[in-house]
Amino acid sequence: MKIIVIGGTGLIGSKVVTKLRTSGFDAVPASRSSGIDTMTGRGLADLLAKASVVIDVSNPPTFDGALALEFFETSTTNLLEAEAAAGVRHHVALSVVGTERLSESGYMRAKFAQEKLIKANSVPYSIVHATQFFESIQKLAGLATDGTKVRVPPVLVQPIAGDDVASMLSNVSVGTPLNSAIEVAGPEQFRADELARRRLMARHDSREVIVDPRARFFGAQVDERSLLPGADARLAETRFEDWLARSVERAYATLRPPDAAAGLRPEDQGI
Repeated sequence: MKIIVIGGTGLIGSKVVTKLRTSGFDAVPASRSSGIDTMTGRGLADLLAKASVVIDVSNPPTFDGALALEFFETSTTNLLEAEAAAGVRHHVALSVVGTERLSESGYMRAKFAQEKLIKANSVPYSIVHATQFFESIQKLAGLATDGTKVRVPPVLVQPIAGDDVASMLSNVSVGTPLNSAIEVAGPEQFRADELARRRLMARHDSREVIVDPRARFFGAQVDERSLLPGADARLAETRFEDWLARSVERAYATLRPPDAAAGLRPEDQGI
């Protein structure tokens, strides 16, 4: 089975490729760096020849609503047309829990438009709605940074490890198309401000986390449960503390020789 991973060199895509190859599948990462441009369609016909499955985890270079909409509509249309012509049997897309509830956000409207295109197309599909990634918590906080303060809305979150998202996508991709969407999330709920504090502390980041009811999520106003999955979500096993401990261990394990690396902090290694 030949499986194409669009955005296969990014955070989630690279993990998907590794997991599929470890399981014995022919997984091919595709991105602009490899000569594939879904915005123009360049390289898609040759790439999709003899492919059975396409997994799309690509994202626009910016979260600006208008640009994100252009990206998802153009890229998804080109991809689905090329898949239909090549006889691809399963299209798998990664999306976000709460997309339909967060229409005030331009980025979420763009993701919703992408999903509509997928559902209206003839290629059988599966859509995986994921909660926020552990790896992206500091980026989420960064969106609301005001000087030395990080403003976070008073909401509950149920984040998931990137490895677990990749496992879910891999498992779904080699199964029968769902022709519907599923939700995946981590095993624990947190208050967003609590999680932001723990993440920043692990990075030795001195910014202060402030709970602000006016703070927004990708430009959308949210209530306490806006970002939570439904009761039938598929839950991963990795707990936040276990992931965080492993991340810090990996950071120090990959440092240069101890005498040269003494004093470097986890954030110096991207943790």
